[in-house]
Amino acid sequence: MDTQTEIIVRLSAFAGVLLAMTLWELSSPRRKLAAGKGGRWTSNLLLVAINTVAARLIIPVTAVAAALTAESGGWGLLHQVAWPYWLEVTLAVIALDLVIYFQHVLFHAVPALWRLHKVHHADLDVDVTTGIRFHTLEILLSALLKLAAVVAFGAPALAVVLFEVILNATSMFNHSNVKMPEKVDRLLRWIVVTPDMHRIHHSIIRRETDSNFGFNLPWWDRLLGTYRSDPQEGHERMTLGITDYREEDDVERLHHMLLIPFRRAKQATTARRSETENEPQG
Repeated sequence: MDTQTEIIVRLSAFAGVLLAMTLWELSSPRRKLAAGKGGRWTSNLLLVAINTVAARLIIPVTAVAAALTAESGGWGLLHQVAWPYWLEVTLAVIALDLVIYFQHVLFHAVPALWRLHKVHHADLDVDVTTGIRFHTLEILLSALLKLAAVVAFGAPALAVVLFEVILNATSMFNHSNVKMPEKVDRLLRWIVVTPDMHRIHHSIIRRETDSNFGFNLPWWDRLLGTYRSDPQEGHERMTLGITDYREEDDVERLHHMLLIPFRRAKQATTARRSETENEPQG
């Protein structure tokens, strides 16, 4: 698969899922929004554009190009075996998803990385655009990690494209403010991270923030002890975001969002229990 085809596939999937989840949110919202869509959506989507351009300019090698280079050089674990192609693709997608799970945990555990990741968690609402709202430096670090993982695993190019498309689509899906029957959600969250499952991760209560790290596959949280089934306050009453940034201007204006990692955290304007503090310890 060449770079042009990869771009077309990824852009088409992005636009299709964004449109589908937007229509679902409008027709059947799960929660009443704390802030309007206009400013948030404009800034979140502009941030995606900036991140895309920055990644292309600063990291000229795409993950697909890295996969093709690894294949030609025989690098990586999967190039040392002769397993069926479908199995190698499946294993590579699962392995890359596990890498993203650990990356997510790391961005919560390491204070310097958490400052970058705050941009994602500072959103006062969680909807489809929250799933693509990440600081540019976090996107660049993530891209470098994925390049290393692709080469180390020897992931086939098809697996890389599938993984990128699935990760982007499920991130928008599980951040969406959509309502679905509880029975459907409980069944579906055995195979994919659902909106009700991931929304808990955006709770202002720290022990809930540090749970449900998965973006695509829900198995890692269950296997590694980071799964939480329900929020303490319930989905309708739970407060989203972080204590450091509660003003709309702080989290909706693009230049404010980009400066969050470099600004001194504000004190919460209202008294909150110590368990809600969102600064990593240690």
